[in-house]
Amino acid sequence: MSSQIPRPGEFELIARHFAPIAGPGGLDLLDDAGLLRPGRGYELVVTADALVAGVHFFPDDPPDAIGWKALAVNLSDLAAKGARPEGFVLTLALPHGWTEAWLAGFVAGLGRMAEEARCPLIGGDTVSTAGPLTLSITAFGTVPAGRMVRRAGARPGDVVLVSGSIGDGALGLKAHGPDKPGWVASLALEQRAFLADRYLHPQPRHALAEALQRHASAAMDVSDGLVGDLAKLLKASGVGAEIDLDSVPLSPAARAALMADPALAELAWTGGDDYEILCTASEREYPALIAAAEGSMLPLTPIGRVTAEAGVVTYREQGRLRSFAQGSFSHF
Repeated sequence: MSSQIPRPGEFELIARHFAPIAGPGGLDLLDDAGLLRPGRGYELVVTADALVAGVHFFPDDPPDAIGWKALAVNLSDLAAKGARPEGFVLTLALPHGWTEAWLAGFVAGLGRMAEEARCPLIGGDTVSTAGPLTLSITAFGTVPAGRMVRRAGARPGDVVLVSGSIGDGALGLKAHGPDKPGWVASLALEQRAFLADRYLHPQPRHALAEALQRHASAAMDVSDGLVGDLAKLLKASGVGAEIDLDSVPLSPAARAALMADPALAELAWTGGDDYEILCTASEREYPALIAAAEGSMLPLTPIGRVTAEAGVVTYREQGRLRSFAQGSFSHF
């Protein structure tokens, strides 16, 4: 006859798993709220993202990757605003059948991302649910007063730029998922691993935050796809754009995937999960923005120009006009 080991209660769970990664503002997670103290002359930037198993990640994804990604996607938003991370709160709804081993792995990934970004846990809530694993993070950052980079600042004549490489996240989802399409088998093992890791462990571009403050006219992160997210930025700014798709940066692994199946180009440009920075800068400022990015070892690539015709985006590929059936990933 076997006996079931009792699970810890909420407060024991918090003390055992979450208190070790909390910062001073978390007050040892013994209070009903956390505490942040922005310095004089700074403003607070707040962002929140929710993730649901089966929608934003596979239920059997490694728990450490789920923890990493949950915080990384929020920190990506802060980076795009030019903000320095200060702390975050977590709401975690654990499904029936969760284990302490799973939770320990989740906290390990969450803690590594928090340590790398210097963004400690300062509070939150833990509950159970009959539904899928659901979690939400609200992250806080600071910027010098008046320096947050909004979506609404792009102007006609500005250069459109994007960091890193595009398409890796969406292709990585396919390379990592249970039903792998045929093109995955044509990739080298290291290429498959690279794409899967880009999906599992997005890298928020913290190093670009100060450069964006100084030189960008508008910015946001690429979470739902380059095409769809560019449309959001342009709509907020009341402008249009002309984009050269041949200039959109691709990683060697993504290029190999597109060589195996050229139709994947649409997925790369619209699929999301890249968490790169999409931004605009004036003709005068964009060279300094590129130089600052290079100094941070994060390349920024010009891919087009902002135009005056609101809402009109022209995409060209090898000199020909290109349109898209769907602009971005939809959460609904």
